[in-house]
Amino acid sequence: MAKFFGNLNAVMIVSLLLTVAVALGLHPGEVTANSVMRWAHLFFGVLWIGLLYYFNFVQVPQMPNIPDEAKPAVSKHIAPAALFYFRWAALFTVITGLLVAYLSGYVHQAMVLQGPYRMIGIGMWIAIIMAANVWFIIWPNQKKVLGIVPAEADAKAAAGKMAMIASRTNTLLSLPMFYTMVSFNGG
Repeated sequence: MAKFFGNLNAVMIVSLLLTVAVALGLHPGEVTANSVMRWAHLFFGVLWIGLLYYFNFVQVPQMPNIPDEAKPAVSKHIAPAALFYFRWAALFTVITGLLVAYLSGYVHQAMVLQGPYRMIGIGMWIAIIMAANVWFIIWPNQKKVLGIVPAEADAKAAAGKMAMIASRTNTLLSLPMFYTMVSFNGG
């Protein structure tokens, strides 16, 4: 059992197979592209926002408490791996969300904030802004901070500050985004 649970890939494959079994067992005729995209959207969204909250509630606040000799473990191993999943989860959350809106027939109305789709449209725009922050502000600046791309000490410090502001902006936007998602009743 420990060998199985020690292998994340195996656990995720079995989890996916269990999901398929549950979906087909409980609702065999209702598994559609839309339901699969909704499930994928939720999965990637939880991964993305979970990592956003990990960075903002755990890693960043605890870094000053970590002894200097232990900090490279975070900056060379943990943070780059977490940022990999963070940025790709952000992208796939937006893509799957847009696919859900498209398959549901309201992508245009939501994007132009029309009528009963205004609420979810606002949430979609917030998510797009947040994903843009990840890819175009947080990630390029974190590459400097983590030494993935060369930068002088002053540039690293400025990059760290900019990445933190963008990350905190995403944390600030996350609750309004959640509100729009849970308040949307399908039009």
